[in-house]
Amino acid sequence: MRLLSFQTAAGASFGAVKGDGVVDLGRRLGDGGRTLRGWLERSAGTVGVTGLEAIVARSGTDLSLNDIRYLPTVPNPQKIICIGVNYGDRNAEYQEKKSQAKYPSVFLRTRESLVGHREPILRPPESGQLDYEGEIVLVIGKPGRRIPRDRVWDHIAGFTLMNEGSVRDWLRHARFNVTQGKNFERSGSLGPWMVTADELKVRDALHLTTTVNGEVRQDDTTDNLLFPFDYLVSYLSTFMRLQPGDVIATGTPTGAGARFDPPKYLRHGDVVEVSVPEIGTLANTVRDEQ
Repeated sequence: MRLLSFQTAAGASFGAVKGDGVVDLGRRLGDGGRTLRGWLERSAGTVGVTGLEAIVARSGTDLSLNDIRYLPTVPNPQKIICIGVNYGDRNAEYQEKKSQAKYPSVFLRTRESLVGHREPILRPPESGQLDYEGEIVLVIGKPGRRIPRDRVWDHIAGFTLMNEGSVRDWLRHARFNVTQGKNFERSGSLGPWMVTADELKVRDALHLTTTVNGEVRQDDTTDNLLFPFDYLVSYLSTFMRLQPGDVIATGTPTGAGARFDPPKYLRHGDVVEVSVPEIGTLANTVRDEQ
């Protein structure tokens, strides 16, 4: 099942994709279920995935996919957690030692730094170094702290995609953090929807590609992850309590624009597409911020 968050003239809601339309689940579930995060928070005790599937099966579509404005998959997460340098070839890009780092690199993003599918990504006037980073994202469905690796999949609701847009020169403003360059308003995106975990064979490799104006820039599989999904969730839950709706961006492959000679930074009008066949395609056009 594909679940998405969206906006219409009637307000914000969430729903399920059915054919080329949307079943408005927020309207059907009422208060407490108007948002994807709200449904995740209450689904363990009330209407879980099976219950939603039953609603979708007996319902007609309420809207066309062409008539909605896509919001970030989870518009209001408590936490947006990002993992850096998590693919083997990208580790080499950073000229790291051949031996794998002992622990993952972790940083956070704000809600305001992300937009939904088909929404413009903004290139800020302060820099000419806006870059793309295609990533697979885990969405937490069940809260947990100190989650053992063999129980991680009980806590994952589904998968979505992120263009983890980065302003490269601002990443280097301080010695020990990248916060500034990762949080320009509307510099990245999250979407188009969440594919529920029951739909994916999560232990099989997922193939991620990122294109800019149709040119393949990133092309790798999760077989090349330095820290796999189950390790990341277990590790993060050691020091923070993961909550329903939290999102974890799991790292980007080699091929970001900064790594070309000369660099291929994003420009006004560029179209960036992040794709995984089992999940979908997240597409955004770059606009100069006015």
